[in-house]
Amino acid sequence: QVQLVESGGGSVQAGGSLTLSCEVSRITYRRYCMGWFRRAPGKGREGVASIDSDGNTAYVDSVKGRFTISIDNGKNTLYLQMNSLKPEDTAMYYCAAGWGMTAVRGLGVEGEYDSWGQGTQVTVSS
Repeated sequence: QVQLVESGGGSVQAGGSLTLSCEVSRITYRRYCMGWFRRAPGKGREGVASIDSDGNTAYVDSVKGRFTISIDNGKNTLYLQMNSLKPEDTAMYYCAAGWGMTAVRGLGVEGEYDSWGQGTQVTVSS
């Protein structure tokens, strides 16, 4: 069973930055896609960013130019660098892994991802 553990969440003022990390216990597939999702209070979970094993990336429009997804294959760790944070970015952030997936067609939907972390809270105050 693959385990994903997020960290790096916290409270920050609008305009600030945070970097989320997601440690993956093991990656056994040659082709995979890793993603970040978030769930704001009272809303459904939405895709934020994804990156696949070929380096293709995808972002939801609301974070383009502010967030950057990356992966360190040597450390099996996924990152989400979040700059210029806004109060509407407040949410629980989850990382996910999709084995055999690609980000060429975009973020993908929840059901395409196989493994999920427990989430890390990000709170942005105005």
